[in-house]
Amino acid sequence: MPEILDQARTQVLGDGVGLDQAGILAVLNLPDEHLPAALQLAHDVRMRWCGPEVEVEGIVSLKTGGCPEDCHFCSQSGLFTSPVRSVWLDIPSLVEAAKQTAATGATEFCIVAAVRGPDARLMKQMREGVAAIKAEVDIQVAASLGMLSKEQVDDLVDMGVHRYNHNLETCRSYFPNVVTTHSWEERWETLRMVRDSGMEVCCGGILGLGETVEQRAEFAAQLAELNPHEVPLNFLNPRPGTPLGDRPVVEGKDALRAIAAFRLAMPRTILRYAGGREITLGDLGTRDGLLGGINAVIVGNYLTTLGRPATADLELLNELKMPVKALSATL
Repeated sequence: MPEILDQARTQVLGDGVGLDQAGILAVLNLPDEHLPAALQLAHDVRMRWCGPEVEVEGIVSLKTGGCPEDCHFCSQSGLFTSPVRSVWLDIPSLVEAAKQTAATGATEFCIVAAVRGPDARLMKQMREGVAAIKAEVDIQVAASLGMLSKEQVDDLVDMGVHRYNHNLETCRSYFPNVVTTHSWEERWETLRMVRDSGMEVCCGGILGLGETVEQRAEFAAQLAELNPHEVPLNFLNPRPGTPLGDRPVVEGKDALRAIAAFRLAMPRTILRYAGGREITLGDLGTRDGLLGGINAVIVGNYLTTLGRPATADLELLNELKMPVKALSATL
């Protein structure tokens, strides 16, 4: 057994203390023959510190495309030639999407907008949309609207938004290679205000942007420092017309190594499968990740890419005897 896994068994599984950056890097560099042991340990950590339940979430885009930022992986940027164009969703469509999400057994519904940060129009539509959803659907409402001011944070709390997603996307040292129109520090400041407000913090990123394994470990350590309630783990699904459109897909075993490493860095965090797992891991890898530290999934489609059918994920959770988290348990 590699020394790092022995250390993690004592420190993470036994004491609930996550690995530091050096330990995370050691897991990311484990040879293939030790990957099953790492995944098993990560699964044991998840079961001990989070329990068997899996949180299911659906997402919908309130405002799609036409974003002024230049995030190099994103087909919603108005600066690239990718085919996504600006579209706004009306309130009845938003409520219907929430109903469809709730019908899958999901406890979480996240409203997403492709913007640098929300303007007065978007905040007004959020207030109306959240109120309409809460009047008709028994589901938690989360939001992802870019960078916020303190006043906007307070407004979202007042609306009853319980969790805010704002991904750091990658580690601090690599971020300027991925985004140039705003800084990593600006994102961090929004996350700090969200955490201070009492809203739950959802913050993750995308693996496979061209970062080194060392930078992947740096990213996991920085997320652990933030201590978010939830970490969505995406794997790059290269989008035509974006600067990263020709990047290779993350190797399946590297993706599983990352899942184990992120779980061993953050034993108590909700670690959510998000975009790109279908092309990176396929059905078998999705199962391996759920048995290797993942304890939440986004069901259905993502913002601009297709996911697995919700029924396929729910059937897999049932087969693995992983109960879907009941809404009553989160209220």
